[in-house]
Amino acid sequence: MGTYWTIQSSEKWNEIQQKGYLIGNPNFISSDLIEDYHWMMKKMSKYIPNYKGEYPVWLWTEKPDLRKSGYFKRGKEGILLKIDIEESRVLHSDFEAWHFVLNKHYFDLEQIEEDNRQFVQSELERSWEMIFNIDRLTEHPNWGECTIQGVTNLIDLSEITLVRKFIAK
Repeated sequence: MGTYWTIQSSEKWNEIQQKGYLIGNPNFISSDLIEDYHWMMKKMSKYIPNYKGEYPVWLWTEKPDLRKSGYFKRGKEGILLKIDIEESRVLHSDFEAWHFVLNKHYFDLEQIEEDNRQFVQSELERSWEMIFNIDRLTEHPNWGECTIQGVTNLIDLSEITLVRKFIAK
């Protein structure tokens, strides 16, 4: 069993209580990121048992600092949820490394600087697999400490063990 954290809107929290579960919503994904989410969903189908194609719910392994800004527009109410679920239901990756996927850059630990070579999609995607190798990233001299994030496909209301409202800074 692992403990995770996610931040949701008050509206989403109301929906979770009505439906009894939390799943990702494609309507909140920027159109320029939808392909990246679909790539992550392919990886979820490979690594998460009983995955049925749901959009990801993003999780943190460390409790977010609600004193910081950036979670929502200033003054908007948000909801911090503590989630206790089986580790096998979460696909872990490094937050910073995920940006290689979002920026469609080749991920080469030996050459982190901007690489202007042209890569075909299959080469890019193969390089992106590294975002899941937390041990190798942590040990590599060109990378170091990781900020671990996770994705899962569905969180049952009973797996939410703490609900905390906050006002975004």
